[in-house]
Amino acid sequence: MNKVNELTLRPAILAAFVSFAMLAAAQQPAPPLKVTKIKDNVYWAQGGVGSNDGIIVGTTGVIVVDTKTTPDSEKEVIAEIAKITPKSVNTAIITHSDGDHANGLAAFPAGLTVIAQENCKRELEASAGSRNPAPQDRLPTKTYNKTDKLTIDGVHIRLYHWAPAHTSGDTVVYLPDQKVVFGGDLLVTNRPDTNIHLEKNGSAAGWIENAKGMLGLDADTYLTGHGNMMTKADVQKKLDLIQDKYNKIKAMVAQGKSLDDIKTSFGEPTAAPQPGPNGAPPAATLTEIMYKEVSKKS
Repeated sequence: MNKVNELTLRPAILAAFVSFAMLAAAQQPAPPLKVTKIKDNVYWAQGGVGSNDGIIVGTTGVIVVDTKTTPDSEKEVIAEIAKITPKSVNTAIITHSDGDHANGLAAFPAGLTVIAQENCKRELEASAGSRNPAPQDRLPTKTYNKTDKLTIDGVHIRLYHWAPAHTSGDTVVYLPDQKVVFGGDLLVTNRPDTNIHLEKNGSAAGWIENAKGMLGLDADTYLTGHGNMMTKADVQKKLDLIQDKYNKIKAMVAQGKSLDDIKTSFGEPTAAPQPGPNGAPPAATLTEIMYKEVSKKS
């Protein structure tokens, strides 16, 4: 068992975070759903309420990568799938436990095969006490630790979990035949950096490790959890940006700089952020997360 598996999630904090995240998402107007054919039998659904969804048509059924925040929004995706193929969805791969990627599982009938990294399943189970829990009757039926090699309905799929990053249970989905990567929220274009959930044992250093792993795959198309498609060059650019920030913070910590000194050097406010709705704890910035990580190592 790896170290992160030994960590115990704090249900109260996790519940507060999930409730806040779901509330924030609900307050945003949902863009219209748009389905794009990526390659061969691979499609991508953007818009609606929640994450981007992957759609992979197999020989007898359909595999989805992530689901949306609500059953109704995922039913819109199901309706779009029906325009592509008469085959039904029989497998879902969940890239991580956030509600905007997993709660749409409730739109599918019982018996669906749900695949996720083992820590993701633990986090989905831990959400049961939150205001917007993951559907506890649609928890993952198959889990893995570091990597898995699957053939589902004739589709070759590789799953990778290099390290805790966005959460402790991130999954990268790789289609080697199509050279396509689904990055979940490890890859987003709706913000310049990346989001790390400390309350789910995420890690900035782990994000860097995952980005390097994704770049090492023979892929040319990288599909994001939020935002637009990325190329390998786009992923490299984001890695360079975040790696550079990590290296600078590490060097400044070695020089004895305080967190406020480091924030000031990046032009960031030093005042403590205000709590979110319902007293939810403010999310730590990437600078704060990196400072905490490198301070432990120095």
